[in-house]
Amino acid sequence: MKNYRITVNGTAYDVAVEELGAGAAPAAVAAPAPVAAAAPAPAAPAAPAAAGSIEVAAPMPGKILNVKAGVGTAVKKGDVILILEAMKMENDVVAPEDGTVASINVSAGDAVEAGDVLATLN
Repeated sequence: MKNYRITVNGTAYDVAVEELGAGAAPAAVAAPAPVAAAAPAPAAPAAPAAAGSIEVAAPMPGKILNVKAGVGTAVKKGDVILILEAMKMENDVVAPEDGTVASINVSAGDAVEAGDVLATLN
């Protein structure tokens, strides 16, 4: 992954570009907010002591629109746990495997970065 800062009409944006193997088209992900206007992100809530062993991480930076599953909910692989808005699109954050939701570490309206732990499963 390579990081670049691109300036468009005087506004700077941070962009991460992933290098893929031969024959695959590269994918780029732009930061949703200008660098100059970015405020320090609030610290994510600490995971409770009962956090599960399976982490569900944010695939990209964005804003949590909706929490679909609560703590204690049984989920199957592919079930939607959260809705993440990124670049004006709604993205489903799904369970990576069967389990029970042990913790939800975000709430609707929270801004998250790629890799932030959103929830855990047992």
